[in-house]
Amino acid sequence: MQVFDEVALKWRALADKRRAYFIELYESGRWRHYYSEQQFTERLREAIWLSRRWAEIAPSPADEVFAEQVQTAIDAHRTAA
Repeated sequence: MQVFDEVALKWRALADKRRAYFIELYESGRWRHYYSEQQFTERLREAIWLSRRWAEIAPSPADEVFAEQVQTAIDAHRTAA
């Protein structure tokens, strides 16, 4: 199963890089050289959606540790109440 995890993390990294590229295009204004406003908006939304989806499919180890810490804090709060 670990091989599949590594592959999924690589796809996630690729999706994150693509999203970062489109955000950089937006911030620099260079997108106007390559896309119409509608085309760019569609591509940017798709890149953001795919990045979020891959984050759900292949959470990084740091994401998992953070989620566990949040859940522990929630559980401790519920028990104390």
